[in-house]
Amino acid sequence: MTTINTIGFIGLGVMGEPMCHNLHRKSGKPVIAFDLNADVLARVSAEGMAIARDLADVAQRCDVIFTSLPGGDELQAVTDGLLPHLRHGQVVVDTTTAPVELTRRIAETLAEEGVGYADAPIARTRQAARDGTLSVMVGAGDETFAAIEPLIACYATDITHCGDVGSGQVVKILNNMVLVETVHALAEALTIGRRAGVDGNVLFDTLAKGSADSFALRNHGMKAMLPAVFPKRAFSATYALKDLSYAQALAAETGIDAAGARLAAAQLQRTIDRGLGDAYWPALLAVIDETLDPETPEQG
Repeated sequence: MTTINTIGFIGLGVMGEPMCHNLHRKSGKPVIAFDLNADVLARVSAEGMAIARDLADVAQRCDVIFTSLPGGDELQAVTDGLLPHLRHGQVVVDTTTAPVELTRRIAETLAEEGVGYADAPIARTRQAARDGTLSVMVGAGDETFAAIEPLIACYATDITHCGDVGSGQVVKILNNMVLVETVHALAEALTIGRRAGVDGNVLFDTLAKGSADSFALRNHGMKAMLPAVFPKRAFSATYALKDLSYAQALAAETGIDAAGARLAAAQLQRTIDRGLGDAYWPALLAVIDETLDPETPEQG
């Protein structure tokens, strides 16, 4: 690959904006940002970052291009927009959670043009993105991984090279599948416990001291489900269902009937149908405890 002189970043959403800021502050390289939202572009410009005119401008000016997008459809559209303008030796690093088959197909297409590709989806919270403490699962060749790891370290503290292109998506998709199924179990436990006369705080605090302890319990359970506050502009029920659909597709490709994922997906769809599609996705509690009146404030 070419020497990394300039970094491009496409997609300044809930996670992408703080990741981009950390690259700007820590990488020692100029960062050129692009998004369709003028307000967020104004914010990153105020931080001293350059703003690209369009996708072609990013491709022509940057050596490594990061993408952080809502899903596979957007990833395909952005890649199609970049492709005619990319040059030999560049690398595209996708941090989106996207289908494995799509990821590998994009990598093959870019390889024909001499462009490297890495899937590097992220895990943990928006606060972790701000703090630079994300967990990243990377699918890439050894040379590409060695080149981009120092850049990923600007916004992540745990970086795992999972294997060749596509393997990062496999691990991330399964991470999200396990997380959603765990939160679904917590929602059932919280509702059952309360109706059986146990205070929810006592229940979750006690579970955290035993074998049911988990990241999901301490974060999604204690911080969102107990107070029944599910902010907007966090990771939404719609996004969670999208990621779970990728897990179901992967299960089908590997010949597995993922019954737990199917049930959790149905509950997320019920959450969306109730009008909570834009709310932080542990709001699925509201379709299990139908007496719940969740709060959905805007999150800054």
